[in-house]
Amino acid sequence: MAGIIGYGVHVPHYRIKVEEIARIWNEDPESIKKGLHIKEKSVPSHDEDAATIAVEAARRAVKHAGVKATDIGAIYVGSESHPYAVKPTATIVSQAISAGHNLTAADLEFACKAGTAGMQMLMGMSDSGMIKYGMTIGSDTSQGRPGDALEYTASAGGAAFIIGKEKSESVATILDTVSFTSDTPDFWRREGADFPSHGGRFTGEPAYFRHVTTATKMLLEKTGFKPSDFKYAVFHQPNGKFPIAAAKLLGFSQEQIDDGLLTPIIGNTYSGASLLGLAAVLDKASPGDKVLVTSFGSGAGSDSFAIEVNDIINEKRTRSEKVLDIINNGKLYIDYAMYLKNRKGIRK
Repeated sequence: MAGIIGYGVHVPHYRIKVEEIARIWNEDPESIKKGLHIKEKSVPSHDEDAATIAVEAARRAVKHAGVKATDIGAIYVGSESHPYAVKPTATIVSQAISAGHNLTAADLEFACKAGTAGMQMLMGMSDSGMIKYGMTIGSDTSQGRPGDALEYTASAGGAAFIIGKEKSESVATILDTVSFTSDTPDFWRREGADFPSHGGRFTGEPAYFRHVTTATKMLLEKTGFKPSDFKYAVFHQPNGKFPIAAAKLLGFSQEQIDDGLLTPIIGNTYSGASLLGLAAVLDKASPGDKVLVTSFGSGAGSDSFAIEVNDIINEKRTRSEKVLDIINNGKLYIDYAMYLKNRKGIRK
C-alpha cells in the first residue's frame, strides 16, 4: 500500500487579528470570534503567492523525507489561487527543488480538496509502479471580498506530501480512501473575477456537512473501523466551527480533532487546510496510531483517508521544523492598511 514518505508545510509570517478586520467594518469582534471560532489569520507578504508557498513546503517535504528530488516522478499542485491562469505552478515547484525533467506535472483545481485529490492520484501511480515517489501540494493565498464573512477566514498557507510505496520509508501507511462527489454549487469564482461568491448558509448543510459526513461514513463502512479506533481525526476547516460540529455528528471527540484544528490560529488555507492539519497531527502521533482525514472542496466533494503511523516517524520528524513552530515563530501582526497592500487591495 502507498504511504507518506515525508511532508513539509509553509505558513506566512504575517497575521491580522479578527479585531482589526471587525474595526474597519464596525462589527463586534467577540461575536465574530465566537461565530467562526477564529482569532486571527495568516496573510501573505506582497511577494508571496501560491507558487512560493508551494516551493517552501516542497523543500521541507524533500528534507523531511530524505529522498532525492530527482526520484520524484510526479508533482501535482492543488490550489484556488494559482498565480497564472495559463502556466503551471507544478513546473515552478519542480525546477525550484531540482526534481529534474523526467516527471509528469500538473495543476489541480477542486476548491479546497485539490491537494487530497492529488494524493489519491499518486497512490494509484505509486501502487502501479509507474513512479517511485510523487509529490502532492495544497497551496493557497485565498481570497475574501472586503466586508464579506470570508474576509475573516480566507488566509494563506500550504503543505506538501511525498507519496511512495516502500513501507520502510513511510512515516505512515494510507490504509484506504474513498470519495463522495456531487454537483453542489455552494461556492464559485468565475474567470476574471477577483473574489469568490458563495451561497451563504447553503455552504453548510447541503455542501460541507453532507459531503464530509457521507465520505467519512463511507470510509468507516468500507474499512470496518469505528471513530474510537482513531487517535486523531482531521476534517476540512473552512472555519473553526464546522469541523467541531462535523466531528460531533460522526461520533468523534473534541480531543481527537484538537491537534489538527489550525483554522482558529491561521485561518482557512483552502487547499492546504486538511493537509496542514494532517501534518500537525503527524508531528505528534506515535507509531501504531490511526488518523482519519476528510477533506472538502466546494462544488462539491470530499476525500476521506484512513492512515496508520509507522515506526520511522520518530526518526524523520527531527529533520524539519514542526508545523506549530512554523506557525508560531516570527509572527508579525499588521493593520488593515498593510493587509490590503499585501493582498493587492490597494492598486496604482
